[in-house]
Amino acid sequence: MAAAAAATPAGGYSCETAEQTREWMEAIAAFLRLHRPLLEAHVVNFFKDRLWEMVDAEWMECLRREPVESLLVLPSGCVQEHWPSALRDFVVTARSLVLPREQKSPRSLLPDLHVASINTVLAQGMNSKKKHEIETLAGIVHAITKSCGAKTVIDVGSGQGYLAQALSFEYQLPVVAIDASSHHATVTNTRAERIKKHYAAKCVGKQQLIVPRTVTCHVLCSDTLAAVTLEACQDNHAEHVPESKIFNESTQQIEKPNHSIPPLVLAGLHACGDLSVNMLRVFVSCKQVKALISIGCCYNLLSEECHEDTKTCPGFPMSKAAKLSNLVLGRSIRDVGCQSAERWRSLTKDIAIQNFDIHAFRAAFQMVLEKHFPEVSRSSPSIGRQGKALRRQRLRKVMESHMAIGKINELSYSTPKEQIMTKDGRLPTNPDEFAVAVDCRPELSAGSVDSAVFGASIVPDDIYLDKSQKFTLFKDFTVSGLGRLGCDLVEDVSLLEIWKDVQPFMEFIGPFWCLRTALGPLVETYILLDRLLFIQEQGSAIEAYLFPLFDPTMSPRNMAIIAWKSSANLSNA
Repeated sequence: MAAAAAATPAGGYSCETAEQTREWMEAIAAFLRLHRPLLEAHVVNFFKDRLWEMVDAEWMECLRREPVESLLVLPSGCVQEHWPSALRDFVVTARSLVLPREQKSPRSLLPDLHVASINTVLAQGMNSKKKHEIETLAGIVHAITKSCGAKTVIDVGSGQGYLAQALSFEYQLPVVAIDASSHHATVTNTRAERIKKHYAAKCVGKQQLIVPRTVTCHVLCSDTLAAVTLEACQDNHAEHVPESKIFNESTQQIEKPNHSIPPLVLAGLHACGDLSVNMLRVFVSCKQVKALISIGCCYNLLSEECHEDTKTCPGFPMSKAAKLSNLVLGRSIRDVGCQSAERWRSLTKDIAIQNFDIHAFRAAFQMVLEKHFPEVSRSSPSIGRQGKALRRQRLRKVMESHMAIGKINELSYSTPKEQIMTKDGRLPTNPDEFAVAVDCRPELSAGSVDSAVFGASIVPDDIYLDKSQKFTLFKDFTVSGLGRLGCDLVEDVSLLEIWKDVQPFMEFIGPFWCLRTALGPLVETYILLDRLLFIQEQGSAIEAYLFPLFDPTMSPRNMAIIAWKSSANLSNA
């Protein structure tokens, strides 16, 4: 493998060595501590706690006058000359500490890399985001597996088996797919059998097809993952046999392997929460694992040393240096780490305004709970994905108006990348199908819904809502939320009173949320550097890199930790 240049932000920090990584993390920690109140604030309490008052009044006065387009690029480090100097410094400094996320060619790391295109059979069921991820990652996993002489790939958090099947059928690699869901294992096996028929028709002579083996296990710690991984790989003769195993920690079915295991590679595409962390620990502790490719996600679901009552090692912090720094994040701050500056930048004005409105509805709803149901309010209730429901409601209205004038096809073809299709590959024929189809396209839901939906000649009337229309939507939001919480309805006159109280401050929600989002990439950078440093602290026998594998606009969690042990039989090393 070739040496890859380490990612370097505008601030000049590097993570090539453990010392450099520690220095970078210390700078981030100092900045995060300085702005902790903003990080810990939650938009749910925006009106209740008058959160806009915690931000410099000059900043808020400036930003509330800014066009939405300027707010959307603020988390990416874009500033305006007329902004207060302290505000410009905040935005620029935050951006200077962030890992560069622009997609890089993996050939800088693996010069002999070959990435095979995912055919229509393998791609069935994938949206464009998933296809982009699987195509890129499968080629890299194959190249690294070949380079280090590994015999089997362990797909950790395999989901419906997309990566496992691409590796098995396209690259002829033995794969063990581990997931906590037995339903996912069933889907993976069923899908694999369907794909196998396609490839069998193309086989020449007695070529034997390799089908992924599935393992169902709820991995609670790295010891469990290590034991399951090694036991699943003991039977070298079962590589070509589709097989499902279910492990349960409580029944003591997991045993240490009693004979040698061939070299392995661990791979995980968006392995959730602590699962990505457990992969790193297994890589370090298990001699059979020669290389690791891990792309994490769901930082909000990480366990944390100061916040979790757990007997196992926490998901954060991992490195010795991070533990000594005593920087505590907590779930609310880790949740901010899931925000994507690239996704914000790709939003259009119309979708941004809708998102800000939904945040305002949720914050105003909290005022309803505080006034009429204080006990419920104190329990920090969750009312589900009301924003998605409102978006679907708006999409249905647009769809209905276009169906009335015979422009259904114009909607379906208006996105430049591909048509908006139902799950079974049809054009949507009614408002419900269309709304659900758009929600199943993350790249559209995140930023291009209006270009796909509103690209037709008619601009929907409910994009620029007047005050009475917004109150109607807030009332609908409140009725739905109260229903989900099992609360009685509140009279319209009381809702209107609350709405009038909060309405003058709604214009601060967009600026406030953008400032908080600007800190999100720093939180993610700190978490990723902590993981990298954990590996670097193991010594020079392991080489490790943080590498931006995917297009961050399509796949915001695009940073991979790629590591291999120097003792492995690496070509080009």
